Amino acid sequence: MSGNTRQWARDLWLGVRLAVSGGASGWTRTALTAVGIGLGVVVLLLAASVPQAMSGRGERADARSTFGAEVSAPADDTILVQDVWTEYRGERIAGRELQPEAGQDSTAVPPPGVSDFPAPGEVLVSPALARLLDSPNGELLAERLDYRRVGVIGDEGLLGSQELYYYLGVDDLVADSTGTRVDHFGDPPSLDSEVSPALILLVLVVAVVLLMPVPVFITTAARFGGERRDRRLAALRLVGADVRMTRRIAAGESLVGAAVGVLLGGLLFLAIRAPVAGISVSDTSFFLSDIVPGWPLTVLVLLVVPLLAIGTTLFAMRSVVVEPLGVVRQASGGPRRLLWRLVPALLGIGLLLPLLGDFSGTDSSVVQAIVGVVLLLSGATALLPWLVERCTARLRGGPVAWQLATRRLQLSSGPAVRAISGITVAVAGATALYMLFDGVRAAETTETGADLDRAQVEVVAWTADSALTEPLVEELRSTEGVQRVLPYIDSEAVPRVGGEGAPNEEPAYLRVGDCATLAELARIEDCADGEVYQAPAPDGWEISPSKPGDVLDLGAAPDGPEGERIQWTVPDGVRDVEPRDSPAGRLAYGLLATPGALEGQLPTDGSTRMLLQADVDAPDTLELLRNAVWAAPVEGQVWKLETSRISDELANIQIGMVVGASGVMALIAASMLVTTLEQLRERRRLLSALVALGTPRATLGASVLWQTAVPVVLGLALASGIGVLLGAMLMSLVRLPLGSWLAFLPMAGAGAGVIALVTLGSLPLLWRLMRPDGLRTE
Repeated sequence: MSGNTRQWARDLWLGVRLAVSGGASGWTRTALTAVGIGLGVVVLLLAASVPQAMSGRGERADARSTFGAEVSAPADDTILVQDVWTEYRGERIAGRELQPEAGQDSTAVPPPGVSDFPAPGEVLVSPALARLLDSPNGELLAERLDYRRVGVIGDEGLLGSQELYYYLGVDDLVADSTGTRVDHFGDPPSLDSEVSPALILLVLVVAVVLLMPVPVFITTAARFGGERRDRRLAALRLVGADVRMTRRIAAGESLVGAAVGVLLGGLLFLAIRAPVAGISVSDTSFFLSDIVPGWPLTVLVLLVVPLLAIGTTLFAMRSVVVEPLGVVRQASGGPRRLLWRLVPALLGIGLLLPLLGDFSGTDSSVVQAIVGVVLLLSGATALLPWLVERCTARLRGGPVAWQLATRRLQLSSGPAVRAISGITVAVAGATALYMLFDGVRAAETTETGADLDRAQVEVVAWTADSALTEPLVEELRSTEGVQRVLPYIDSEAVPRVGGEGAPNEEPAYLRVGDCATLAELARIEDCADGEVYQAPAPDGWEISPSKPGDVLDLGAAPDGPEGERIQWTVPDGVRDVEPRDSPAGRLAYGLLATPGALEGQLPTDGSTRMLLQADVDAPDTLELLRNAVWAAPVEGQVWKLETSRISDELANIQIGMVVGASGVMALIAASMLVTTLEQLRERRRLLSALVALGTPRATLGASVLWQTAVPVVLGLALASGIGVLLGAMLMSLVRLPLGSWLAFLPMAGAGAGVIALVTLGSLPLLWRLMRPDGLRTE
């Protein structure tokens, strides 16, 4: 080992000893630094676990998939399967019906997580579904899934710990009709769905915005107790240490806090894994074994965090002169320079400008966009100290509390700026993210056209056989919370028959319902049973209307011999009416007939749709309707009508954004509280001296609040401006119309709210420190 290496090692070790042997003060500083760094490490480890979590979830989805496993001929190892699903109080409950074709002699392999196929009428459920069925909140669902439970599905057969999933044994599936014949499980889907560049950019910005505040908080925590450390270093200079030695000793002290912070962060990460695994957000959850960071990312976190802490300490000492007789840090130096602080923001703008209107989602454009966003957000952190210094330098006069606050900021605004730098980055990023998300949501949202004043629920039965659907209609009418049910038969592809009985290639469309129902599908006046109406299709659809004399095939005759078909001739006197969107937002064009016009020969091909006026705000109405449809002898579905619908990709991004933002805001609040407490501890003697001189506590308390409020207002103003600029550029990248210019208001409000809560949380320590006995020393 060379002499320089031994000297480095001795100096670092001395710094370590000073950090752990400095008494209560040294341990307090180390503990505060460790807590601040530990909170950031938790977030980094959680972020590093995302690839593993998504990979595990995808592997289990592939293992139970039957995509590509279809076979044509039955065999001893073939199974008929059908995917089914229902919804309960906003939670999607998916399942799969299983029917081994060889019965008890089947050699088929059960799906993952299942040891044996359930017999007809038996069900295997996930642990989360079992808990829901056994809870008082799941009584209505238990009525719907009233099967004999014979076990639970293992973890390897579920996507997540909170997934609501089941396997049901049946014996009534028919191949190529109600069931699909497969011979194994585990063929992953090979379809690659294309994601729009706007969604790709949105995902990138979400990741950057959620992670950007973390290094800011880590560097802030690494500078805790800087003034006390510098005084200790001055004492070392007095006994012979040179400038380089003091810096190495300071690096050793920071290394201790960083190492303890990494250890604490690792322990906190292990402690929160189980609660995180128990959380389900919009049907998305993970197992405990999924929440494991990959080794490369873990090693990167373990190396980068201590190096970042040491680098921050050395960078902070560049403007501090540690001499044997004291520390020179408060001598008035030159003002902060603006030019170099503009460089990150200008570089970020320079990288984003070439992508305006031309972001394709390729690897190169993705890297360029990420770097540009990071640099522009970093510009907010670089500009904030200059802005606070220039603005506070012009403040004069005012009450005593105001003067104490402004004078403190004029002498040293660094600690106050560092305390809010993280929230500044978060607000700037969140403002840009909100603008981009709002633009993407407008592009990815589909207006359904539903009229919630006319109906709130639509029930669809996948048959037009009135013998099967009429009991269901009566059951729905008697359901609690339902005021009105309007059923009609929807035959959307009824073949027309020419003069010799040959089917015509062009389909006809027929809706059959009473006058009250038809009035919801078209603008009909003076309706009477026996009437037939013609609602033309929109221009450009190239759909020819049915004419009187056309013979329509309505499906198989329910009571006739096999092969007999119901045929109906379009009568004379068909009245033209103007079509209108149904309450469900569906345009009903074609023939609209009352039952009397068909002389009792109702269609059997097609579906039956029921428009319901119901109290959907009542917690049980939708579940009672779903139970009625589930128990009916027909397959059907219950839909709560909505005026708009967003894409599944955007919904998943929104879920991730909400979860991530909640975690980052918690990190922001906790880290700022730690930072504020450390600053108050550093100024204990000053506060005690002012109290001893007779300064009222209320005045000191107000001055501390003003010291926080002034940088906060300036930081939020800067963050709002940069956030709006970044948001406008991101929207231009993917050619979204510019808008949401006031997106900074809720973001700035949330940031101010977090700071207010942190300030209130620090008041108890402030009152405790404002006592004359704080001047005692040894």
